[in-house]
Amino acid sequence: MKKFLIVFIFSIGMMATYATPIINSEANLTSQKELRKYVEVKVSELPQPVKIAVAKDFEGATISKAYKSEKGEFKLVISTEAGESQTLHANSKGEWIEKQ
Repeated sequence: MKKFLIVFIFSIGMMATYATPIINSEANLTSQKELRKYVEVKVSELPQPVKIAVAKDFEGATISKAYKSEKGEFKLVISTEAGESQTLHANSKGEWIEKQ
């Protein structure tokens, strides 16, 4: 009977351990830092290659907002003719950057 009681208490303890949620605060901080590293700029201040890349690859789309990072990368919010909004990332040469 003692062995059964010990096994029962041990199994309850294991269930409580696995039920504890793990909060990854480090991932939260990283995403907040990424949001803060861009500064809004005027669309007219964008480099010409970036404007040309948007016009070429997204015909009929207009740049609604533009942001610049410390690295010289640009985050663009474009609006399509269908009224949809899309966020793009490009470098100063007008080359698209994949962000995850």
